Amino acid sequence: MRWVWAPIGARPIAPGHHRFEWLYVTAFVSPTTGECFWYISNGVSKPFFQELLATFAHEAGAGRDRIIVLVLDNAGWHGLTNLKVPDGIRLLFLPAYTPELQPAEHLWEILDEPIINKHIADLEALETIISDRCVQLANDRQTLKGRTGF
Repeated sequence: MRWVWAPIGARPIAPGHHRFEWLYVTAFVSPTTGECFWYISNGVSKPFFQELLATFAHEAGAGRDRIIVLVLDNAGWHGLTNLKVPDGIRLLFLPAYTPELQPAEHLWEILDEPIINKHIADLEALETIISDRCVQLANDRQTLKGRTGF
């Protein structure tokens, strides 16, 4: 939800088309350096999250020489039951109902800036816009540091 300009006493018009296609963005961010890894998918599940962790561990260089502590919320697909965690990755779970403590939660507001109050014709166009925004933000570590390094 965002504020938009509208004449006094009038409700703003926000065209939309309700449908059931989804685009998921996952981000792993280091609040101290602004280093960020973005992943876009069309669904989430525990097997998907396990593969995502493996991909992230490989791309981030996690292992014996680099231990990465991931702060996670308690989403169902994040749970440790039947989840193989790659070497070099340690999971730290936040208390329930505390999204304000999750550094990555503060990324979504700036990620959504190009699509605020806009009608996107289809999922492919949305993916293009969001992908471009992820690349732009990945190259702007100072902004990411400022948003997540609290």
